[in-house]
Amino acid sequence: MALLLKNAQVIDPQVGLNETADILVRDGKIVEIGANLTMEKGIERDLSGKIVVPGLVDMHVHLREPGYELKEDIASGTRAAAHGGFTAVCCMPNTKPVVDNALGVEYVQARAAAVGKCRVHVAGACSQGLGGETLSEMGDMVAHGAVAFTDDGRGVQGAGMMRRVMDYAAQFDRVVMSHCQDEDLVGEGQVNEGVASTRLGILGWPAEGEEIQIARDIALCRLTGCPLHIQHLTTARGLELVRAAKAEGLPVTCEVTPHHLFLTEDAIGDEYNTFLKVNPPLRTAEDAAALIEGVKDGTVDAIATDHAPHSDFEKDREFELAPFGMIGLETSLSLVITNLVAPGIISWERAVELMSANPRAILRVERVALEPGSVADLTVIDPEAAWTVDAADFLSKAANSGFIGAELTGRATDVYVGGYATMENGVVVE
Repeated sequence: MALLLKNAQVIDPQVGLNETADILVRDGKIVEIGANLTMEKGIERDLSGKIVVPGLVDMHVHLREPGYELKEDIASGTRAAAHGGFTAVCCMPNTKPVVDNALGVEYVQARAAAVGKCRVHVAGACSQGLGGETLSEMGDMVAHGAVAFTDDGRGVQGAGMMRRVMDYAAQFDRVVMSHCQDEDLVGEGQVNEGVASTRLGILGWPAEGEEIQIARDIALCRLTGCPLHIQHLTTARGLELVRAAKAEGLPVTCEVTPHHLFLTEDAIGDEYNTFLKVNPPLRTAEDAAALIEGVKDGTVDAIATDHAPHSDFEKDREFELAPFGMIGLETSLSLVITNLVAPGIISWERAVELMSANPRAILRVERVALEPGSVADLTVIDPEAAWTVDAADFLSKAANSGFIGAELTGRATDVYVGGYATMENGVVVE
């Protein structure tokens, strides 16, 4: 099939591209990018006023299948991803059963191939059952397509165990993605320890509970040489640890989420909105400002959502009893445009690095660029689209977003995966 996208502003820092041009796609690959392109037959779209970038990737998503399909499943989660402008996601292994062997990897891949609206990369667990005691079947999972390893949701607690994980992962050139949470220190913490926990009368979650494991895992990265990726980093001191590791030349990367960038502990008011209960918790305004500075200066490598869907009845409980997490696939791009790109804090090129190029590089999956020969995974953006976040608009099964009611500017309108549309004019293609 041939596809010709006309008159778009094409942006890709990987190839130094930022200009108005046409993109010709044939058989799932980009054939040519230039001015006044034509084709004999195929689908032609005029994208005047739109921006085309290499397809977005969310490298931290919970699709919940298998085992928790009441919250989300691969079909609904990938539809939400396409609706948010993503051509690929990396799903976490803390399902039921845990994805800790080749069968689990194969199951997710098969389901994604059958019902998915975007590519699904699979992260395998570091330890069997996320128990932190016995190594998962790492080699077998790599052989069957696992792209990374993580015990996301709790993290590997023992330093010796984490060393074994990293020693094994290094043999396969796979990144270990670390959920940094010292459970012994965090305990039953619910919100950031300090002003918020005191004001709300809720058990606090100290920043040190995250930072101690960041420091530990950087030290283990130095020891093993294994690539390390810090998940959902939230604190200024944690960011400094990563910045120092990078300066040392260690293979350390990190991600931040839109909710840790654009929300703080101050957002949790007397109504105790459980949509704002996340793991790690919302931190201080000073922490959020430091994260934004890290996004600007290149210390932060990726923006990922940690899309964590929950059913309404699970979140509609006392704050202490409600599960941690909020959804983010359908708001992430617009939040970045509204809060970072439109005000000039970062450029479009930097946004593409954070949400497309860098996640693929960290996960060691196929490079996608706006150049001939590249796979045609493309995200089309209307930078002027104004809209209000409304739960009724979500395609996810869940509605637990901390940004409901937010007025945003910029939105994905079309998504192409391998040259085929998964969303056109804001509507997911069924």
